[in-house]
Amino acid sequence: MTKNNAVQQEVTESTHLFKTPEFTKEMKKTHTILSPDIFPLHMELIKQIFIMYGYKLEVLRCEGKKVIDTGLKYLHNDMCYPAICLSGQQLYALTEGGYDLDKVALIQFQTGGGCRASNYIWLLRKALHNMGLGHIPVISLSFHSIEKHSGFKASPSLIFKGLISVVYGDMLMLLRNQIKPYEKNKGETQALVDKWISFLVDQLKHNKGLIGRSLKKNLRNMAEDFSKIERLDIKKTKVGIVGEIYVKYSQFGNNGLEAFLESQDCEFMVPGVLGFFQFMFDNRITDYDLYGGSKMKQNVSKLGLSAATKIETIMHDILRDFPQFTVPAPFSRIKELGDAVIGRGVRMGEGWLLPAEIAELIENGYNNVVCAQPFGCLPNHIVGKGVIRTLRDMYPEANICPVDYDAGASKVNQENRIKLMLAVAKEEKNN
Repeated sequence: MTKNNAVQQEVTESTHLFKTPEFTKEMKKTHTILSPDIFPLHMELIKQIFIMYGYKLEVLRCEGKKVIDTGLKYLHNDMCYPAICLSGQQLYALTEGGYDLDKVALIQFQTGGGCRASNYIWLLRKALHNMGLGHIPVISLSFHSIEKHSGFKASPSLIFKGLISVVYGDMLMLLRNQIKPYEKNKGETQALVDKWISFLVDQLKHNKGLIGRSLKKNLRNMAEDFSKIERLDIKKTKVGIVGEIYVKYSQFGNNGLEAFLESQDCEFMVPGVLGFFQFMFDNRITDYDLYGGSKMKQNVSKLGLSAATKIETIMHDILRDFPQFTVPAPFSRIKELGDAVIGRGVRMGEGWLLPAEIAELIENGYNNVVCAQPFGCLPNHIVGKGVIRTLRDMYPEANICPVDYDAGASKVNQENRIKLMLAVAKEEKNN
């Protein structure tokens, strides 16, 4: 029996060993929901949307070897690295966080795709059962309605407001990443990021800044504030960051990749989180065209994609009024770039989106690209490493560096690979 089959057998057997507890309406009033820290810059804003709908959501910030060891101990050492990190945070918090274990629930995001990310939730439940904590509910947050809980519902309005919070996070991330490397007064950019997060959290608490004029006003004021930061007139090596959705954004998952690039005198660009949600909506539309299924689900996905695209357009239109900022390509252009590399039906993991983001970064001047790839994520090795040769043929200037992340990987080795990429970039710059 292969290791993958062994993992699947354990998951299948676990469903017969214990009853999965439901998150009930009564629990909504009494239970704290613990979420892993998936998108560090965005999560405080996303948290406020859940609070707005009456959920007591808490984002876990625990990191380090102790979290990894907990994940390895209670999950499976052959499981994807993101699962080890995400579930490790939650399991560590239960054992060491001082929570009332009778008034706590966990939440996991399920993509609903064919990769193992859709099975994280079952391994987490099995781990809870083995720890004697099988009474703790695990909520599935998914656009595909994989599971239902009477006390939790991802309503259309919650999803829409969640997308707004994601756009605010994307805007802050883009402005910070393009200004911080050049700031004259060290710390000024991060201070402004913290100020805006506090302001937006307060707005969301009062149900403000979510539509129309107030949304546009906030985004424009953000761009204006960051544009006023004094910058040094110097050149930096431009680096793009792509990869599996968790290790691309999480500094815990990618061993402080952004901080390392800063220390190497680089400016880096990370594609926005909104693009991943657009990718998911678009996949459901494409699935119906390719394989059939529910027309209603396709229409709902079209509405979701349309709403996300309108929000994206507002953000990009505002950024174009500030020539000092590089404006990302719209999702429609991202799709075109992906079509030139790989088929639209390739959607496991980050699917066609990953090579499309690499192409978009290169076209925006970020020729040096770190592709963050976690252990066990076969789809992303296929659409990451597997398309590099094609991308290099299309873009001779491309300098792409795949970096593997796992529980036993050496941080020194990871950084040395990136240093080699940067050395090539500097050599080409001098020629």
